Amino acid sequence: MDRHRTERAGSSGRRREDGRARRSAEGIELVPPIGETDRVRRPQDAPVTLVEFGDYDCPYTVRAHAVVRGLRRRLGDGLCFVFRAFPLTRIHAHAQAAAEAAEAAAAQGRFWEMHDRLFEAHRRLEGADLKRYAGEVGLDGERFERETEEQAHAGRVREDLRSGLRSGVRGRPTFFINGVRHDGSHDFETLLATLEAAGKGRGQGTRFVG
Repeated sequence: MDRHRTERAGSSGRRREDGRARRSAEGIELVPPIGETDRVRRPQDAPVTLVEFGDYDCPYTVRAHAVVRGLRRRLGDGLCFVFRAFPLTRIHAHAQAAAEAAEAAAAQGRFWEMHDRLFEAHRRLEGADLKRYAGEVGLDGERFERETEEQAHAGRVREDLRSGLRSGVRGRPTFFINGVRHDGSHDFETLLATLEAAGKGRGQGTRFVG
């Protein structure tokens, strides 16, 4: 699957970020590791963890949502899924607002309901759309509107974005499998085979870092 490249802060900006990424014998590592503030679809003791950096307004991430859904159905309790927002605001006009909407939903205990609804919208992410989705997933509409208008959750989105830059994220979507960046294709078959191989090679469950 093709991927958007992140915009560069000058000709060498991306190279500088890649140079800071933490590299192990297995590859580029996820920074920071999964923690208590992450958006996690457990089980916590799954043998394989899949972390996705994505953009709700990116057509490639929208396609990947269906792939991830299929992987979760296939692997069941054998897969722990984590989503971190990586909005590419310079070319995706609604990416930041959608990511903040998901975090506003998280504040009301409905992150995954809003997460799925945003992707199912296929990039229909105007302000009125977000308010409608908030109602559809059962949020307190007044609180949602107030927090999104005040950008109350912008800092939380920035944390995910900063994590992506530190982890050498190069486009949306970017996946990490058991804490190591996946540089292969994003199609269902390739990801499934990689996840299954990672599960066989790991004897212990996923460890969460608080």
